Amino acid sequence: MIDSLRFDLCADLPTHADLPEIDQCASGTRACLTTVNVKSGEPDRVVSVISIATSDKMSPTFSANFAPKSLSLLIHGADYPPTDPKPQSLNLTLLCDPQETSQPKFIAYDGSTLELEWSAPAGCPFGEEDGGHKDEDDKDKEPEKESVGSGIGWFFLVLFLSFATYFGLGAYYNYSTYGATGYDLIPHRDFWKEVPYMFSDVVSHLCSNVRPRTSSRSGYISV
Repeated sequence: MIDSLRFDLCADLPTHADLPEIDQCASGTRACLTTVNVKSGEPDRVVSVISIATSDKMSPTFSANFAPKSLSLLIHGADYPPTDPKPQSLNLTLLCDPQETSQPKFIAYDGSTLELEWSAPAGCPFGEEDGGHKDEDDKDKEPEKESVGSGIGWFFLVLFLSFATYFGLGAYYNYSTYGATGYDLIPHRDFWKEVPYMFSDVVSHLCSNVRPRTSSRSGYISV
């Protein structure tokens, strides 16, 4: 007895005009299990044909597993056999194999559920484990992050070069024009000496505005 499974997850299986209707699954079947009796010296005889999964009853469900890395897909079909009907289903375990796609492996069939394993890259989760596969949203976000970081870096670089040019040209001007040396080389030296005091005044003003204002009605003011 040889069991053969034909399945297509994306479309209905084609029917064969040269085969009797009783020896093949009906139109609309996604997974077809055929049992053939083989005897030496006699033609092969189809014993049973079971629609394990059909388009009108698929109701697919998915689940992800991490040990081992895999994706499980469960799809459903019509009841079989007519005398003692049992709901049919195909349980496909898609194992993670980043390198190549293997042939599907027939695991078991208990009269209701057919277990099938298939190793392929499609069973691997997206992320670092799959060798760098990323979705389109991640690809769109990365250049945006890089451009923001580059813009800030260029701003501070231009600011630094501007200050360096200002102090360099100013020092050269003071030296060549006035023969200045030491601290006198600093352009607008008096202004830069006042900067710490101006900063201190600004901080004091801000702190005075932040502190809660209190008033006291006790005491007198001489006139």
